[in-house]
Amino acid sequence: MTRPCTAADLPDQSDRTFLVTGATSGIGRATAEALAAAGSRVVLAVRNEDKGSAVAASITAAVPGARLEVRRLDLADLASVRAFATSWAGPIDVLINNAGVMSITLARTKDGFELQFGTNHLGHFALTHLLLPMITDRVVVVASNAHKWARIDFDDLNWERRRYRPAQAYGQSKLANLLFALELDRRLRPDGRRAIAVHPGWARSSLGVSQLGRAAGVASHAVGTVFGQSAEAGALPSLYAAVQDLPGGSYVGPDGRRGNRGYPALVGRTALAADAALARRLWDRSTELTASRAPEN
Repeated sequence: MTRPCTAADLPDQSDRTFLVTGATSGIGRATAEALAAAGSRVVLAVRNEDKGSAVAASITAAVPGARLEVRRLDLADLASVRAFATSWAGPIDVLINNAGVMSITLARTKDGFELQFGTNHLGHFALTHLLLPMITDRVVVVASNAHKWARIDFDDLNWERRRYRPAQAYGQSKLANLLFALELDRRLRPDGRRAIAVHPGWARSSLGVSQLGRAAGVASHAVGTVFGQSAEAGALPSLYAAVQDLPGGSYVGPDGRRGNRGYPALVGRTALAADAALARRLWDRSTELTASRAPEN
């Protein structure tokens, strides 16, 4: 297989364990279902366990014999992240950091971080560090081409001084995802593990719809129908990064025009997203903010 085009195209994964955050809808759910169909054990790390259980039941109905487990994880609460990691036992072949928020109004996590930066980056940053001793193969980080309009403001990471701009805040969190994957890969490389960043293109999902409101959400879905692709297609870069023998530090996204849709391929990123010194600076600052123990290298 050179490209996972459907669940049936994935190589057998029956001896592997995948942990997918944000697996109750959209790209996360499609990723979990495809991996389950390939025979893997899939752990759905979700904020709402009831919703996660309903999704697991739905996947099992479509994939008889699916090996699924639902565990509670709220990435906007570092206590929940620590509790999740503390309760975990056994190896994880691949961690897929998929969950995300795209909020329109200013909101904060339980720990006081701006919600998008706190959930999309810091929550996953802490989770990854705490689980690293159990991860045997790789970490996949779902970013976005929204990183192209972003910069990291180290003097105001949590939007306490600037006028809040939701799109810029989202872009900052996605640039942080790419920088995290870059530095994480550098640190994992000596022991044969890797980190790979991906973006789904313009995929139709519920991300941001609750904050946009019904009318805007309907309009966004309609535009996505024309210019974007399904959640199943949007999951392909994550699946590609999770199972293919790709170089660590790669960035995977749709190969079509403007990167909105298409088959997964290695794609480019901005100079800021490839800045190793910036990645290390963000790593150090994120370690301080989350009180995470970072592997030294």
